[in-house]
Amino acid sequence: MFSVARVAVVRGLASVSSAYQVIARKWRPQTFDDVVGQDHVVRTLRNAIEKGRIAHAYLLVGPRGTGKTSTARIFAKALNCPGGPRADFDPDDPVVKSIADGTSMDVIEVDGASNNSVDQIRDLRDDVRYAPAQGKFKIYIIDEVHMLSNQAFNALLKTLEEPPPHVKFIFATTDVQKVLPTILSRCQRFDLKPIPGDLIVARLKKIAAEEKVKVADAALSCIARMAEGGMRDAQSILDQMISFCGAEISENDVLEVYGLVSAETVAGLAQALAAGNHARIVEIVDACDRDGRDLVRLLGDLQALVRDALLDAISKGGKSTTLGGVALTTEQITRLLDALREGESSVKLGLAERINFEITLLKAVEASRARAIDSLIKELTALAEESSGETEYGSKKKP
Repeated sequence: MFSVARVAVVRGLASVSSAYQVIARKWRPQTFDDVVGQDHVVRTLRNAIEKGRIAHAYLLVGPRGTGKTSTARIFAKALNCPGGPRADFDPDDPVVKSIADGTSMDVIEVDGASNNSVDQIRDLRDDVRYAPAQGKFKIYIIDEVHMLSNQAFNALLKTLEEPPPHVKFIFATTDVQKVLPTILSRCQRFDLKPIPGDLIVARLKKIAAEEKVKVADAALSCIARMAEGGMRDAQSILDQMISFCGAEISENDVLEVYGLVSAETVAGLAQALAAGNHARIVEIVDACDRDGRDLVRLLGDLQALVRDALLDAISKGGKSTTLGGVALTTEQITRLLDALREGESSVKLGLAERINFEITLLKAVEASRARAIDSLIKELTALAEESSGETEYGSKKKP
């Protein structure tokens, strides 16, 4: 009696918890058209399906939240959909939905972090001999494959090189350096890149409209900036902001919750650096510290702004005025960016974060004002040659 009641309670709790899905799961890409920012991967997989050039093993590499596992599932749907392989499948088909829900017997997802022993891989190797139950292929998706032990990798080698015709492997990893070269050589590798901020903003706008939430464009830009190229991170941040703010989210809300600094403040600090205005630098840092802003993230935002100025200077022949209208040469901007980068570890790991941040900024100002000895020698040499040429010319004119 107790056990029956307990099962009922558990089922009730499960039904309540399953009523709500976080945005990152609810809006996970379901088809190739839903994948954002990975056009090169989508195009290659589509062409492979259409031309019948489907390899037996694929490796998806990239930072967190860029769509590795989602792409693997979509590819599995395309391979095992009714009438497949087809790149344009029906996402509402029961077979396709079972793959999306993780209930398909022919698509086996393995967590490499918790299933990394040689015995577990041997069980997998024995299992591949059996034919698929419903679909055309038996597909193994191994996430975080770099977590497998060397013995597990070696146990997989032979099967990976010559698997049965009905078996496909799709690996995903955030740390490809730890994957054995013998595994890499047996896979087709796809590198998923960080998603550009404008694409993240466009996707979040669509999600916000569907969720009936009003989000300011500046707030979306802040979220995209924090996500650092990860769509899942951006969606999780948006989900948290909806919980905090409700149906309307402003830029100031995002700044307050995550301790960010506004784009205007970052631009003002960059202008003070370019102008060498020490008092203004200290004033801005004091205000940010007083408001509880994240100085480490501020340093990262500042580096990104200075890098944009460096690219602008390179494209315009050696000078840029994007840092508050102050004209800086490529050499000055490079020295400024290098000094900011060198001070990053002290700001992150040092005990006095604010003091280390201020010292880093002031050192960056001095570095941008310094001149490289080789450039000075070149300028002096050019002036000397010009002066000697004028003297020689003048002496020839006197007679």
